[in-house]
Amino acid sequence: LMPKKNRVTIFEYLFKEGVLVAKKDFGAPKHPDIDVPNLQVIKALTSLKSQGYVREQFAWRHFYWYLTNEGIEYLRNYLHLPAEIVPATLKRQTRQEAPRPRPKGPDGPSRTPGGGADRA
Repeated sequence: LMPKKNRVTIFEYLFKEGVLVAKKDFGAPKHPDIDVPNLQVIKALTSLKSQGYVREQFAWRHFYWYLTNEGIEYLRNYLHLPAEIVPATLKRQTRQEAPRPRPKGPDGPSRTPGGGADRA
């Protein structure tokens, strides 16, 4: 059995990020991002997968889980969160820097194949 505080910790992290990654190492003492044994993270997310609340991808000895819309609703009810709080994967990213201006016309480098010189 998994302690409820560990399950809540896993679910809070998953809801905050929207995604979770775990190495397929059942003997690892703890998950690198969460202070919970890695086995408990894998089993909790496997349970959520079987209920359709997360989508699982496995590659190169790592599990990748992505929250579904049903999973967001389930965790929102389980963790008693208001509707305004959304996972990081659903938040719009604000662009930090302005796009760089592109050189145009004669000022910029030649765009013709072969460098623009006639080669005979």
